[in-house]
Amino acid sequence: MSDAPLSLGARLHQLAQADPDAAMISMGAVTLSRREVDARSNRLARAFQAKGLGQGDLLSIALANSVDFMVAAAACWKLGATPQPVSWRLPIAELTAIVELAQSSFVLCEPGAATGDAPGYTVDELLASTQDAAPLPDAIAPSWKAPTSGGSTGRPKLIMASTPGVYTPTFNGHWNVQPDDIAIMPGPLYHNAPFGSAALSMMRGAHMILMPKFDAEAVLKEVEERGATWLYLVPTMMNRIWRLPDEVRNRYDISKLRTVWHTAAPCPPWLKEAWLDWIGPDVIWELFGTTEAICATVISGREWLAKPRSAGVPIFGEMKIVGENGETLPAGEVGEIYARRGVGAPPSYFYRGAQTVQTEGGWETMGDMGYLDEDGYLFLADRRGDMILVGGSNVYPAEIEAVLDEHPAVGSSCVIGLPDDDMGNLIHAIVQTKGDVSAEDLHAHIASRLVSYKRPRSFELVTHALKDDAGKVRRSQLRAERIADAREKAPG
Repeated sequence: MSDAPLSLGARLHQLAQADPDAAMISMGAVTLSRREVDARSNRLARAFQAKGLGQGDLLSIALANSVDFMVAAAACWKLGATPQPVSWRLPIAELTAIVELAQSSFVLCEPGAATGDAPGYTVDELLASTQDAAPLPDAIAPSWKAPTSGGSTGRPKLIMASTPGVYTPTFNGHWNVQPDDIAIMPGPLYHNAPFGSAALSMMRGAHMILMPKFDAEAVLKEVEERGATWLYLVPTMMNRIWRLPDEVRNRYDISKLRTVWHTAAPCPPWLKEAWLDWIGPDVIWELFGTTEAICATVISGREWLAKPRSAGVPIFGEMKIVGENGETLPAGEVGEIYARRGVGAPPSYFYRGAQTVQTEGGWETMGDMGYLDEDGYLFLADRRGDMILVGGSNVYPAEIEAVLDEHPAVGSSCVIGLPDDDMGNLIHAIVQTKGDVSAEDLHAHIASRLVSYKRPRSFELVTHALKDDAGKVRRSQLRAERIADAREKAPG
């Protein structure tokens, strides 16, 4: 099979022609062959087209994990359109803001879902409108994906990939998916890495097994029953699998795994060591990067044993550490991590809904703290103070604070992350009240406006001002005080 550049739609057709009966996507009892994905995505593309979707347009896909999530993405690529994944559980206000940015003519949604001002259609409704599965004219999407981010401003933005919808041999990237792989994806497809990994698997000709949601034991069961060779995880998932009773964890044969990736958040060293001992250093791989794909580091398990706690070396792009005064720091000194694509390299993304902020020379902050050693290996310190990692998802306090501050009995608010062994952080809201309001009232207020993982798990009601006259809040100090207080109160 030729590796000449092809549109993503043409690549899927090429795979279907080469081995039509090979399994491409499965979830539960449902499996679609390459031929079925090709034909089903052709039908869906025609239905999309009838609803106004065309080349260069974005389609907001608000679906739970399913084989049709990726069929819908394929249908977009066949029209030269861009799939724009969003959580199917978003509150209407958040979904509306994203759809407006995407200028999506409709929302692909679950049955009975509310979609605000935009029309909503289910996959079954659209497939019922046409039986035409013939190939479509070739088309290339200007941007092959458009994931979302809340951003540090608290307003949503779209991260538009600068890479067009074209398959080349380099589309394999760093994930090391091979055509004979059986890959397990337990993460939600509305997140960037799970979606990108599933797309990559399809284009490589591997068999991608989706899971409806993460369940620790269910992952191990899928690995054994499917004979999986490739697995994607985040540290929260690793932690929950590791904390299964020994007799449960060791019940399953996972010996066929040859590649296990973890990403999205720093992995605690003890947990990393446990997995290296369990599965082996030649299987475990770690990636550190951003959705913007400016720069990324990778480290194998065997390298990690030689460089404990490291996140690896850049596999593309450039990286440097910057001090408080903007100076480049020498090896071993902790500062803010900056990255760029490299001199002469094209940009990897552009925003809708925000402006890219670059320093001289095209450097951008990655929003993290760390240092580089003498060999160029990156070591992460703490996350930048304003962003909270919850189970591998980025949560920006400004977005939550903006919703809290809408409540008439709230004077101001400050949202911080408190350490948690399972999720990495739990969201804690400190709220200055100016009326009769309870934590239950605030929880109800938030629940209709923010997706579940962005909602505070605890509230602290105070009467004093949280911000100074300039509107600034000392978030890191408030967090440090509460962590210290929790340690003092801890037994033993």
